Amino acid sequence: MEWGHQVQDCGTDSTVAVDYPDFIVPAARTVARGEADRAIVFGGSGNGEAMAANKVRGIRAALCHDVTTARLSRQHNDANVLSLGARITGTEVAADIVRAWLEASFEGGRHARRVEKIQAVEVAESSRGGEGGRS
Repeated sequence: MEWGHQVQDCGTDSTVAVDYPDFIVPAARTVARGEADRAIVFGGSGNGEAMAANKVRGIRAALCHDVTTARLSRQHNDANVLSLGARITGTEVAADIVRAWLEASFEGGRHARRVEKIQAVEVAESSRGGEGGRS
C-alpha cells in the first residue's frame, strides 16, 4: 500500500450483494489472533459491519464518519477495527479517516482503565455462555 502498510484482503471481489458477516468476522478474527494489528471494514452504512466485528472477542470496532471520531477511537478506545459506510462516506473523506485512524496511537492513562473495563465485560459475558443477561 502506498502508505507503508501491508494489506490482507478478506473481502468480496464483486459488486453483488453478500452477507457481510461472512467477510467481516474473518477479518476481525485475523486481528483477534494477532495475525494483523488492525482491520478496516466497509459496508453500506458500516453499522452492521461494526456490530459483526464487535462480536469477536478482543475486537473494539469503531464506526467513524469523520477524522475526529477516527482519531479519538484510537486515542481513547484503542479501536483495532475501523468500520466505514461506503454509502455514507465519500472517497476523499474516507481516505482522510483511514489516514487519521492509522496514524493515531492509544494514549493509555485514564483511557486504559476504561478499555480494561470493556474487556472485563466481554470476559464476563463470554463466561455466561452467551445468555445476554436473560434469566
